[in-house]
Amino acid sequence: MTLTNQPPTSRSTLVQRSRGALADRAFSWWTLGTGLLVLAILGLILVTTLREAWPAFEAMGLRFITERTWDPNPAVGDPVFGALSFAFGTVVSSLIALLFAVPASIGIALFLTELAPRRLRGPAVTVIDLLAAVPSVVFGLWGILVVAPALVPVYQGLHDALGGVPVLGSLFGPAASGRNFMTAGLILAIMVTPIITSITREVFSTVPRADKDAALALGATRWEMIRGAVFPHSFGGIVGAVMLGLGRAMGETIAVALVIGGATNITANLFAPGNTMAAVIVQQFGESTGTFTAALIGLGVVLFAMTVLINVFARSVVNRAEARMKGTKA
Repeated sequence: MTLTNQPPTSRSTLVQRSRGALADRAFSWWTLGTGLLVLAILGLILVTTLREAWPAFEAMGLRFITERTWDPNPAVGDPVFGALSFAFGTVVSSLIALLFAVPASIGIALFLTELAPRRLRGPAVTVIDLLAAVPSVVFGLWGILVVAPALVPVYQGLHDALGGVPVLGSLFGPAASGRNFMTAGLILAIMVTPIITSITREVFSTVPRADKDAALALGATRWEMIRGAVFPHSFGGIVGAVMLGLGRAMGETIAVALVIGGATNITANLFAPGNTMAAVIVQQFGESTGTFTAALIGLGVVLFAMTVLINVFARSVVNRAEARMKGTKA
């Protein structure tokens, strides 16, 4: 058995190790503090808005969520504040936005990561990033001045062609104007596409090159490689990107307020005017007082709760998919 003499640790080395341990500990506490700060801010937002909205909740009770009528200044009787119509408009316009934006965003991200020449990727990414930087009011003005009038003949043509078809006829009803759920959804789709595209592109770029090469080496086509290697590896990130886009769509105010029509309406007709919770807040907050103001703040609380529930549901979907994938690999 051979013994080797270890050189004594110098004082400078000990000092460096001590400083490194102290820096690691400080960094851990700093990251923990920032994480807790975010949670504390969210909690304070919820508590303060709930406190300000409580007079409306107390006056309406559960009817605040289930009532479809919104009449803050009735000719006879007490004011009625029902969020159901606005929740319906929020969900419908956001789903329309995702219906158009998600396929387009995934297609653009796949093109940039898998097909686009290197000299084209930089300019394309720059254009997408610039699109995300356009103010929402610009999209709204463009929507009400250009898009909405141009789409009226399209809406009328769809109604003439599909109006007599069961189910589809109720979706594509007559269009009184271009300011409706569909136009709002299309504008939102354009607004959320850069967000979903940028995140999805970054997620696709993290797929190991070895996984893609292995699929191609086994004789897979490019689409089969994408379906078998890229999509499974990126599923969680894609869902996260879609949820961020959905959050942007549900919380958008000015652009939607300009193009959705401003009606308190629950209907299957996508070409009918409506409203969303975020849009009605920005439309009516300046003229509100008392319980009316509390009701508008209550819409914000309901919107906050909806986004939290949707994100929790999305997280559960991702967890189940990842658990299924691990079981399949095992």
